[in-house]
Amino acid sequence: MRIALVLTASTGGIGRHVASLVPRFVAAGHRVRVYAPETTTRTHEFAGAEVLPLNALARLRDAEMLHAHGYKAGGFALPVHLIRRIPLVVTWHNAVLGLDRRAAAARLLQRVVARGADLTLGASSDLVQQATWCGARRARLGPVAAPTLAPASRGRADVRAELGIETADVVVLTVGRLAPQKNLGLLLDIAADVRSDPRLSFVVAGDGPQQAELEARIAAERSRVRLLGRRDDVPDLLAAADVALLTSTWEARALVAQEALLAGVPLVATRVGGIPELVGDGAVLFRLGDAHAAGRALRHLADLPFLRAELAARGRAEAATWPDEDDVAADVLDAYRSVLPRER
Repeated sequence: MRIALVLTASTGGIGRHVASLVPRFVAAGHRVRVYAPETTTRTHEFAGAEVLPLNALARLRDAEMLHAHGYKAGGFALPVHLIRRIPLVVTWHNAVLGLDRRAAAARLLQRVVARGADLTLGASSDLVQQATWCGARRARLGPVAAPTLAPASRGRADVRAELGIETADVVVLTVGRLAPQKNLGLLLDIAADVRSDPRLSFVVAGDGPQQAELEARIAAERSRVRLLGRRDDVPDLLAAADVALLTSTWEARALVAQEALLAGVPLVATRVGGIPELVGDGAVLFRLGDAHAAGRALRHLADLPFLRAELAARGRAEAATWPDEDDVAADVLDAYRSVLPRER
């Protein structure tokens, strides 16, 4: 099968997902082209694929399957689908948040893409429901697997020493871009709620547009939150952590949540988007905005090491039920076959 994969700018999960699919498609005997901007191709390696700039998509003629990742990518792929009559699958990885003009325009594009695509895959059930509401011809769940987590390269004690963390501290780790969706103001609210407990130490790995704003608030409140900046040693940080904290306003199948459960790190997260169906009873979930509930959960976990061990075991058991990267690639190929002309 000649497959064309389309992405817009992605330095995170969407690009990693496509980079996971490509070598599996190639190994199965398919020819793959990736159409993406330089920001994406510079960040991710699409091993085995022919990589072309996004604007070259207009010259596409010989593909048998067109797969756009994200509704924005779907907007680029839809005209090619309509003109060349190439079957189109679009995966929705993210929800549209907010009520401003930009969000309204994004929702309009979602409707156009959903109605034009042969099949819409949603990374979480709420995205499938949204695509259906938007008029998708067909929509179903299309899970995204976390890439295999590399083992930690350093010991727990060494990482904690580098971070200046006391042996007795309970380390609460957050990994994510410092951007509005990650809702890190809530993390600072939680840190303020547990200020009276000196054992709890918060570290955040990631960079982004809100860094200066967060640094200013941390300094003003003398918060026990440390911003580590962009890191490429997440397995080491997970090995050094006692709890992972996710405060996002919305997620589908957050990679950091998957990584935490796979690593056996107890997870406390907002009950939003696809998180509940992802983690089952393998994490502690709290209502968005309820800093006190999250703080109470963290204090309980700090007080009771056996509870952390039990939650970690439940998380690992839940993670064992998830599809892996091979399963996901096979599922996507099945999706392609479902929209190919019957004479194939």
